[in-house]
Amino acid sequence: MRLDKWLWAARLYKTRSLAAVAVDLGRVRVNGQSVKPARELRLGDQVSLRHGAGMGRTVVVLGLSAIRGPAPVAQTLYRETTDSLAARERAAQQACLAPEPAKALTDGRPTKRERRKLDRASDRWQRWSASIDRR
Repeated sequence: MRLDKWLWAARLYKTRSLAAVAVDLGRVRVNGQSVKPARELRLGDQVSLRHGAGMGRTVVVLGLSAIRGPAPVAQTLYRETTDSLAARERAAQQACLAPEPAKALTDGRPTKRERRKLDRASDRWQRWSASIDRR
C-alpha cells in the first residue's frame, strides 16, 4: 500500500495530497529513511512524522487500509511508540509553562494614548521634525 494513502487512511493527514507534500518535503520518514509518497508500506514499519512547530510523532504500522474510515477504526492502524508519547507530553508541559504570547502586546510600541502621556509627562521628549532641523 502507498505511504501517502496510508497516512490519509490513518487520519494522520487531512488529505492525501497534504500527506504527499509532507513526504516530498522530508517531514515523513520510514524506518529512518527519506522516502517518496509511492513507497510501499508494510506491517511493522516505523513511520516518523513532523507536524508544525517541531511536533513529531513516531508510529508503528499495525494495519493497512486503502479507505478512510471513522477515527476509532483509523486509530487501530497504528500504535505510537512510548518515546514519542513521552516527548509529546514533555512538549505539552513546556507549552503550558511558556510565557503568554499576548504579554508581548503590552511590551511593544506605545499606543497613541500612551505616547500622548509620555509627551505630557516629559519635557525633554520632543518629536523630531524635518521642518525644525532646517533652520
